Amino acid sequence: MVVLMNINAVAKKFDLTKDTLRYWERIGLLPEIGRNQSGYRDFKERDMNWVFYIQALRNAGMSIEALIEFVKLYREGDQTTVARKSLLMDQRQELADKAKEIKKTIKYLDFKIDHFEDHTLNYEKEKLAYEQDD
Repeated sequence: MVVLMNINAVAKKFDLTKDTLRYWERIGLLPEIGRNQSGYRDFKERDMNWVFYIQALRNAGMSIEALIEFVKLYREGDQTTVARKSLLMDQRQELADKAKEIKKTIKYLDFKIDHFEDHTLNYEKEKLAYEQDD
């Protein structure tokens, strides 16, 4: 049994806009989506798998340009597996670098929060000293 979903249902399922889905199809990130007799898109399971995959790579920070290249390579077949893996590895490294920066920033904010009262009191003392009349 083939399960078909319209664009509204797919957009809701993946928390995307219909415009995003149309855009992804237009630029070739998604395969051409089949249409029903009324001309409306009917997403098959394979199409929804592509939506999931593209969304996951976008969530990983992959640019539209890199995604277009990745999908182009995928469609060229098995001879591009090394290039595709390389794109994924590059994106993973970029994401790991961002995670490291985020952890560093969280550590700094934790320090500021843990010592907030000390910093506030020192600032208030400085402000009071400045505002005092001689």
